[in-house]
Amino acid sequence: MSLNSVPNSERLHIGFFGKRNSGKSSLVNAITNQKISVVSDVAGTTTDPVKKAMELLPIGPVLIIDTPGFDDEGSLGELRVNVTKRILDSVDIAVLVIDTTRGKRGADDELIKIFAEKSIPYITVYNKSDAAGHKADIGKNEIAVSALYGTGINELKELIGSMHAEKNTARLAADIINPGEYVVLVVPIDSAAPKGRLILPQQQAIRDILDAGAYAIVVKDDGLEEVMKNIGIKPSLVITDSQVFEKADKIVPKDIRLTSFSILMARYKGFLDIAAEGVKAIDSLKDGDTVLISEGCTHHRQCDDIGTVKIPAWLNKYTGRKLSYEFTSGTGFCDNLKKYSLIIHCGGCMLNEREIMSRMHKAYEQGVSITNYGIAIAYMKGILKRSMECFKMF
Repeated sequence: MSLNSVPNSERLHIGFFGKRNSGKSSLVNAITNQKISVVSDVAGTTTDPVKKAMELLPIGPVLIIDTPGFDDEGSLGELRVNVTKRILDSVDIAVLVIDTTRGKRGADDELIKIFAEKSIPYITVYNKSDAAGHKADIGKNEIAVSALYGTGINELKELIGSMHAEKNTARLAADIINPGEYVVLVVPIDSAAPKGRLILPQQQAIRDILDAGAYAIVVKDDGLEEVMKNIGIKPSLVITDSQVFEKADKIVPKDIRLTSFSILMARYKGFLDIAAEGVKAIDSLKDGDTVLISEGCTHHRQCDDIGTVKIPAWLNKYTGRKLSYEFTSGTGFCDNLKKYSLIIHCGGCMLNEREIMSRMHKAYEQGVSITNYGIAIAYMKGILKRSMECFKMF
């Protein structure tokens, strides 16, 4: 996989935080060796997060994020600070930038407190170390740099690399198949499918199967029955799009393992246990309850959209209740979730592991059950046990 093809969800997220005019943008430009952020002496120049995908050795592909000043003021300033707080939900490593000439102040201490609450490893960078008469007392995971003159930039990169935890070794499917086995992937091509490409979980599954030395057979849902009859060899596993779970369950023999891309993604992102437990709340829904259906990406909604149309219809039919629904997408996940009786989240393929787990923890801390698309659909169709057997969870 080339650098440019690595999705942001698979990159290490490194966020730069601090007060206005601490030199965050200058430092980001120095590290990336590109002018990706506007630099000015005017406080509050950075008004929105600026993101840059790059290769940072020895880590590999990363996403660098420049954020607005955490001490911004006024109504607009408050909105910018809230945006910065949301960025903290997805950051793997935080870089706190302090103007050496001014020293650490209240906003910096508040950020350090948030880092601790969210268990985000962080580095304190004393910028403008070239300024005469100003010197910082350097401690562990601290460094003095000058973004203006490039002093300490390479050392900062090395420090970031040293803080990088072991890379997530989770596999999407390779650990549940053996070399030489056949895996059938069921990929519907309908009005909701993107033009000219497969969605990310489908791409990742194919690559993971090939990396395992197995064989991937990709078929549309209307061709699955013919493939199962004529394949000539018993597949080890069938992975289906959740929308056609019920159809695939009827076609695929019971002695062949069956699961979905969404369920595999839940396991890959680390929240399979949470989602499998949370789905039981479907049976407790009452008339008037509100269900939040949330997606990690933003896309044009189709008339048969799975999140806003199909899942509510299946849920209404299964429960027989008069339910209310709310929908979020992209970064629009709510902080206050107490009004919801259940949250059904997408597989989270466009979110990194830290952000998806942050959402899970928010729900757990507020006592709200949360599950995901594939698990909810399998549960309502009565095939959840079968879809989880390949993970030996039942």
